[in-house]
Amino acid sequence: MAITSSVSGTQSIVQSGLQQLKLQQARRSAEQAEQTAQALQTQANDAQRRAAREEEQARSLSVQADQAQGNAGRARQGLALIQTANESLTQVGNVVDQVIKKQQSVQTSTQSVLESKPVVNTQGQVTGTVINTTA
Repeated sequence: MAITSSVSGTQSIVQSGLQQLKLQQARRSAEQAEQTAQALQTQANDAQRRAAREEEQARSLSVQADQAQGNAGRARQGLALIQTANESLTQVGNVVDQVIKKQQSVQTSTQSVLESKPVVNTQGQVTGTVINTTA
């Protein structure tokens, strides 16, 4: 029986050693899993910070784009105003040219009427008429 008790004592030592090895392996696995989880959490936090920065930059670009659109609209309105003003100036210039031509034509006709009227002096005599005395 001494052999049986020795064998059973050896088996229990071996089983105890196996349990300790399994326990150490389980601890290592747990530590590795924890390290992996921490590394993944760090990566996730970094990714969230990058995403927040990118989102803020996207908002900023959107605001800048809206401002640029507003500037472009005001520039188009200014251009339309300038074109309208130029057209108005051209029309005014045409009207002024027509008025000047009319005024010149009126002055020309007035001068010819004035030149054709004889001048009468205070005694009622016509003066300034050329008379041909050669005959």
